[in-house]
Amino acid sequence: MDQLLAMRAFARVVEAGGFTRAADSLDMPIATVSKVVRELEAHLGVLLLQRTTRRVTVTPEGQDYYAKCTRVLRDLEDIDASFNLARGKPRGHLRIDVGGSTARDVLVPLLPDFVARYPDIRIDLGVSDRSVDLIGDNVDCVIRGGPLDSSSLVARHLGDAALITCATPGYLKQFGTPAYPEELKNGHRLVSYVSSQTSRAVPFRFERHGEKTEIKVEHRIGVNESNAHLAACVAGLGIVQTFAYAAESSLRDGSLVEILKSWRPAPYPFRVVYPQTRHVTHRLRVFVDWLLEVFPARLNESGPPLRSSSSSNAPRARHKERAG
Repeated sequence: MDQLLAMRAFARVVEAGGFTRAADSLDMPIATVSKVVRELEAHLGVLLLQRTTRRVTVTPEGQDYYAKCTRVLRDLEDIDASFNLARGKPRGHLRIDVGGSTARDVLVPLLPDFVARYPDIRIDLGVSDRSVDLIGDNVDCVIRGGPLDSSSLVARHLGDAALITCATPGYLKQFGTPAYPEELKNGHRLVSYVSSQTSRAVPFRFERHGEKTEIKVEHRIGVNESNAHLAACVAGLGIVQTFAYAAESSLRDGSLVEILKSWRPAPYPFRVVYPQTRHVTHRLRVFVDWLLEVFPARLNESGPPLRSSSSSNAPRARHKERAG
């Protein structure tokens, strides 16, 4: 038995959720993948996968072995990559997690440049607004908004995004355009962003001339994913507070209108985060350096410019609830 091949095959079955997709990704016949996994189980003397006609389920022993064997496989990748370091050719597998709207509007449009520079790096992009366990979820780095929550993580600042408040012209015609944040409490329908970490609605925050205001009212609709959150606003369901880069196209085509412009909250900081205790591979290092080079401009180029009344010297927002 080729144990290394068997470990790779087993890991791909777990990651792909079945033998068919695993075989496709490995460019191997399904029968071969099934055979080497069975040989691995016989070698270990445990059942790693529970097979039925409809699905493949990882057993508790399989979950434990998967965690261990993926660490071994990643170490082997790092060893191979280290020999390419001298030749300046980083290679291997990067697992990146990023929020929905940040992926759609900022990162993905930039990725062709990275792929062209580093064609030997393979990327798995996890896109969601949920909180990620960098170690447990086997992720190399996370791109998120908000302050750093853990001292065990390294965070590199990527720039600050403008937060704006907006609604559709139809909504404003029906309910009126608020002139002050407090007017949101008077019959307006708010579509709140719900934090995946706390399951609580993020308050609407405003700031002008150093005066800060939070609006906490019962929302009509709560959404815990950034793209769907904006889509609810475009559908006319109510007022949202979102990132300017995410709303840019809707503001340009007139389907959304920014309101309370002079009450924009402080810009929202974005960071790339990775474990302090984990060895920083060459491929992760070049990815972080690339982000620092290209991400800030893309983050800030979208949306209308900040008015002078928004105060360019305002402190950074500390909304750890919003993932982007």
